[in-house]
Amino acid sequence: MCFFLFCVPVKNVFAVLLAGGEGTRLYPLTKYRAKPAVPFGGVYRLIDFTLSNCINSGIRKVGVLMQTKSTSLNRHLHLAWNIYRPELGEYVFSIHPALSEADDVFHGTADAVFQNLRLIDHDVAEVLILSADHIYKMDYSRMVRHHRECRADATLAVIEVERPRAHQFGVVQTDPEGRIVDFAEKPKEGQPPPIASGKTLASMGVYVFDRAMLMDVLSPEAMAAGDVDFGKNILPKLIHDHRVMAYDFVDENRKLSVYWRDVGTIEAFYDANMDLVGVDPIFNLYDRAWPLHTYQPQDPPAKFVFADDHPGGRCGKAMDSIVSAGCIVSGGRVRRSVLSPRVCVHSWAQVEDSVLMDDVSIGRHCKIRRTIIDKGVSIPPRIEIGYDLERDRELFTVTDSGIVVISKYTSVPSSTGIICLSPTTPVPQTA
Repeated sequence: MCFFLFCVPVKNVFAVLLAGGEGTRLYPLTKYRAKPAVPFGGVYRLIDFTLSNCINSGIRKVGVLMQTKSTSLNRHLHLAWNIYRPELGEYVFSIHPALSEADDVFHGTADAVFQNLRLIDHDVAEVLILSADHIYKMDYSRMVRHHRECRADATLAVIEVERPRAHQFGVVQTDPEGRIVDFAEKPKEGQPPPIASGKTLASMGVYVFDRAMLMDVLSPEAMAAGDVDFGKNILPKLIHDHRVMAYDFVDENRKLSVYWRDVGTIEAFYDANMDLVGVDPIFNLYDRAWPLHTYQPQDPPAKFVFADDHPGGRCGKAMDSIVSAGCIVSGGRVRRSVLSPRVCVHSWAQVEDSVLMDDVSIGRHCKIRRTIIDKGVSIPPRIEIGYDLERDRELFTVTDSGIVVISKYTSVPSSTGIICLSPTTPVPQTA
């Protein structure tokens, strides 16, 4: 049964997805694409998880606010998210600041919404504001109902985080009723005081606003005064004069640990991908009660090929890995890795703890470890990556924790001097 067809829509709610961040900390994966368009988990883009939450929550009016390097993100929305029914009042559309009436660039999260207030229909009661680059499962309709029952002007989704990480988020304090009495964006370590569990309540960047109140708060005067960001400017002022409530995150992932990941860095992105592998993955992609939607290309099944020319024979294997459609593991070995569509791992090659994006080719006798390889890169035979990090730094990006990142359109020299390039297809079509 298709969940999209049978879930009850949440009426009079308009969702705004903030998808305009540059994603500088995810460079070079964001060299040619917007952060929400970065591939993840084999077949998805980062934006797919928030949009899937919308569909599964019955949110049928969605606007995606874009900014830089948005061509591939636009293309993905067109291919993967044309499942809404406009004749039934459902839609998902994208808008770039160049198309807005106020300015040619978004100066912050609040300014991005301000520039597009005209898109919010008069029959909208609440505006749901979301980030398009987090990995989690959440029923937004529960949060909307909580907002209405509390008669709140605004509601923030919150999650408990360990205190050493609190300075990375907007943190809140609440009274016994759940009303927010203090909000600090990325405070100094040790602030504010811990809650009963010893942790800190952090904002997830998921907000519900009454439409009328949002229109009043996002005024031209506020924007002119520099109140351009929700976390830094709007929310700290709002809590003093309005009823702003906290909503405790309810995880739809149905695992022992609550799952919400901000994949804003290469390390976080890599760790979240590794959460998908294993016999019992931490993040569940296979729950039919909470389907994850994306574009499904017409690829053949994955194939594991016996290598006849190997002495004694050797089978293609992929242990504790995600192997997408169209992949061929031809006598190579893959462990704890994510293989995106049409990846080819040739004979005697070894791939461990790595993320290979679409159309990557790993040559014979290669050894790849703790490496993210972007779309279309071809690795020549007998290359080792992830074993000599000093050498890798001369050619690729290497993080402080030792994760190697090979971006699109990178030249990879082989031991024989042959240079392999990623494909020459125009960037907007493949980013």
